[in-house]
Amino acid sequence: MKILEAAHVSKSFDGQQVLKDVSLSVNSGDVIAILGPSGSGKTTFLRCINFLERADAGTIWFDGREYDLHSMRGSDISRIRMRTGFVFQNYNLFRNKTALQNVTEGLIVARHMPKEQAEQIAIEQLRRVDMQDRRDHFPSQLSGGQQQRVAIARAMATDPEVIYFDEPTSALDPELIGEVLSVMRDLASQGMTMVVVTHEMTFARNVSSRTILMEQGVIAEEAPTQEFFENPKTERTKAFIRTFMNR
Repeated sequence: MKILEAAHVSKSFDGQQVLKDVSLSVNSGDVIAILGPSGSGKTTFLRCINFLERADAGTIWFDGREYDLHSMRGSDISRIRMRTGFVFQNYNLFRNKTALQNVTEGLIVARHMPKEQAEQIAIEQLRRVDMQDRRDHFPSQLSGGQQQRVAIARAMATDPEVIYFDEPTSALDPELIGEVLSVMRDLASQGMTMVVVTHEMTFARNVSSRTILMEQGVIAEEAPTQEFFENPKTERTKAFIRTFMNR
């Protein structure tokens, strides 16, 4: 079942076009890995379809309705965001709040949920990412990997239909990457729909159901993951896979 579809998304910064007519369809249970070199537009695309950037052009279909990305009203943006989650590169946790409070904040403030109910949900989500024992710790008392797991718990707490991940391991030391990828693998195995911008080629190959390569603001290739890695169609994709898999 299709959850959302973004079509013909374009975006420029200071006269330089960084997205050129990019489209993506997401079905329930998909784990879509978006790969590409730095500057290819993959993060900008993710931010546009979650309204962190205002696209210059394009549409998004969600929950049976189509919206113009450039002229969407704030009320429509809020309604869609209530049903999606976003995990940032740098965690974006409140430094003056505990892990538990970081997860409950959106439930209490944005959703007007009673504190006791919000805490029950938060504790369960922290348990899913193996952070329940550190629920009273502040971000400064947590490693980068632990902070990112709290951020994932926060995204899951809203029971989203899809979670966007923007290079969730890029800010982590190498020894901490595995614990975050393990959580994401578990989510995928449980059927969570995810769109993941990543440089983690092994994760993309072993976990994602579809893989996309972006290059210079366009989709250079898109295919089911096994086909993408074992039988790439373009020379650019072949070169990209060789370069990253041989590191």
